[in-house]
Amino acid sequence: MFATHHQVLACAIATHTPVLLWGPPGIGKTATIRALAEAMKLPLEVVIAAIHEPADFSGLPSPQGDRVCYLPPEWAVRLASAGHGILFLDEISTAPPAVQAALLRVVLERRVGQLALPDDVVVIAAANPPDETAGGWELGPPLANRFCHLDWPVPSASDWSTGLTTGWAALHPPAELQEWRSALPTARGLVAGFLASAPHHLFNLPEDPAQRGRAWPSPRTWEMASRMLAAALALGPSEELLVAAVGGCVGMGVAYEFAALVSGDRLLDPYAVLADPEHSPLPTRPDKLIALLMAAAAVASQDPDQYWAAAWTVIARVAAQRRDIAAVAARPLARVYQERLRHGKLLPMPTEAVGPLRELLQAAGIL
Repeated sequence: MFATHHQVLACAIATHTPVLLWGPPGIGKTATIRALAEAMKLPLEVVIAAIHEPADFSGLPSPQGDRVCYLPPEWAVRLASAGHGILFLDEISTAPPAVQAALLRVVLERRVGQLALPDDVVVIAAANPPDETAGGWELGPPLANRFCHLDWPVPSASDWSTGLTTGWAALHPPAELQEWRSALPTARGLVAGFLASAPHHLFNLPEDPAQRGRAWPSPRTWEMASRMLAAALALGPSEELLVAAVGGCVGMGVAYEFAALVSGDRLLDPYAVLADPEHSPLPTRPDKLIALLMAAAAVASQDPDQYWAAAWTVIARVAAQRRDIAAVAARPLARVYQERLRHGKLLPMPTEAVGPLRELLQAAGIL
């Protein structure tokens, strides 16, 4: 099994989440990405951000009659023509603020000038900490908030010596990651449940400029975290991997708190509860119960034909004792009901769920 940092990088590649490798110069970040591209047989374009002008990323203005077009550079044209590949933005922490601003659309929207990069182009960047870089800059919060941040370790002397003599093993994403989307409803539900119980973690821009240039929670990075969590779940219920995958997007402190809620002794499993909605044990802690119910609601929202009745049965069990908690999970299901109804598809309501939640369901237009 890969080391955790390799697993997180593999998760980012599988989910097409922009990832930024942090580490001192000379430890093999660039070599790792080159080996990765070769192993996966992907075109690789290495762009050293510090030696480029903003126009190299926002597009070179070119008058075309009565309008101005923004022409993309050749490396972007090559990636677009290939239809897939890796864009590796090296030495990004030596890019001045004007270049960082031009990178915003490249990283998140995958647009270079007027050219849209294909969805199968993965964006990876590498950076040295500013205090270890000649002429280094802190990453601006808008750019930092577009990446999953990953601290790349210095190899041990024994591992490096072995690699030097026998060759370095190339990273290749495990086959299990091909199924990461099947875990996405669970991941989204767990994230939604955590934020329902800890709403102060939805957005928190750090005051420290150095911390603003790393991972911190925002609606955008929580959405990234849900994809990374889904990929981590596809590889197995490892709390270390869960923390690293989520922490790279929203910060490690928040990730440890998240893991303590959704994992702890065992991972909250909405599928197990939905398989036996009347008898499955439920958490007693309110925050854990909210997280589990939100995960179950997310699964049912994704596949109401299979899990609709089971999800309402679980909600009804909770509503008998904690109507406030049940209402949190009932809201997304009410939205699914209304959406189906607009398309002429009526979902049945289990009668046992109606009693404790009658007012809520009436307000949602279901009753």
